[in-house]
Amino acid sequence: MPFTRSRVFVFALGLFACNVDPSARAENYPTRPITIVVSLAAGTGMDTLVRIYGEQLSQALGQPVVIENKPGGAGVVAGETIAKGKPDGYTLAVATSAVMAIRPTLFKVRPFEPLADFVPISHYVKSPFVFIVDPSLPVRTVPEFINYAKERRGQLSYSSSGIGGAPHLTAELLKQKFGFDMAHVPYRNSPQSIADVAAGHVAASIAEAGASLPLIKDGKLRALAVTSATRFPMLPDVPPLAEAVGVPDLEAVSWHVIFARHDTPRDIVNRLNGEMKRIMATPEMRQKILNIGLIPHESPSVEGIQSYIRAETEKWGTLVRQLGLEGSQ
Repeated sequence: MPFTRSRVFVFALGLFACNVDPSARAENYPTRPITIVVSLAAGTGMDTLVRIYGEQLSQALGQPVVIENKPGGAGVVAGETIAKGKPDGYTLAVATSAVMAIRPTLFKVRPFEPLADFVPISHYVKSPFVFIVDPSLPVRTVPEFINYAKERRGQLSYSSSGIGGAPHLTAELLKQKFGFDMAHVPYRNSPQSIADVAAGHVAASIAEAGASLPLIKDGKLRALAVTSATRFPMLPDVPPLAEAVGVPDLEAVSWHVIFARHDTPRDIVNRLNGEMKRIMATPEMRQKILNIGLIPHESPSVEGIQSYIRAETEKWGTLVRQLGLEGSQ
C-alpha cells in the first residue's frame, strides 16, 4: 500500500497527539496545582489582590493555586517564566502596564514581545494615580495649577517613583498636553517621592493612590485630580483628570493583567477568563479591590484585552520616544 501524503499527515497528527499533555485539554483541566507568578514583591497591592482571588479561583477549579513572587528585572523574570514554560495553563503570571505596554519601548533588548509571546486572560483592575500638590500652594484645581506653573516656568519640580515609570510618563504627558514646565525629580520608590511633596521639597507628584491616601486624608497633601476615567470611590470629591481639564477620554492609569503563554489552548484560556470575570464581579471582591486603592474593571474578551494593550503600547511608546528614552534601559 503506498504511503500517501494524506497518510503522512494523519501519522504526524498521531505523533502530535501522543506528545500533548492530557491535562492541557480543557475537559481535564486542571488536574494539578496552578501557579500564578506575581511580578511585584509580596505585600504590594497586586500581591495582596492576587492572593485574595487566588483562593476563590482554587475553589472554582478544584485545585490549589500557588502564588509565587518573582519581582526581579522590572517584570522580566515573571514574563520569562511564562515565555519559557509550557503552554498548558498551569503557570500564569500577573503584570502591570509598565511591563506590558511601557518597557517594550524603554528596553534596549526586548526579552519578550507581550502581544506575541503571551495571551491575556483577564484585565480585572485599573490602578489610578492621584495628582497631588504641596497643600501650601495657592491652587485647588488642575487648571489653577497649570496657570501657576506657566507663570513660574522653570521654578517648580515634581517627584516620581523613577524614570520611565507610569507616574513619570503621566506627568510628562500633562506637561506636553497643557504646555507647562516642571523639573523631574526621580526617587527610588513611591513612598519617598510622596513624602517629599508633603514636606514641601517638591511642588507636585503623580502618585499611587494607595500610597498617598493616608497623607491626603490627614491634609498633608492636596489631591487635585485622579487619573482614571471615573471617580475613585476612596476620594469621591476629587474629580477625574478628564473632567478637571475638560478633555474627554483623558486617562493615564496602570493596570493588572493575568496572562499565559501565547499557545495555551484557547478553551483553557476561555475557561479562566470566565472564572475570573465571575469572581471579580462579586460585590465582596469589588469592595476588597477598592480597599487596596484600585478600581475594579470588568474584563473584556481576550481580543478586547489585546486591543487595549495595543493602544496603550502605542500611547506610552510614542511618549517614550518623544522624551528620548527609547532603548534607555
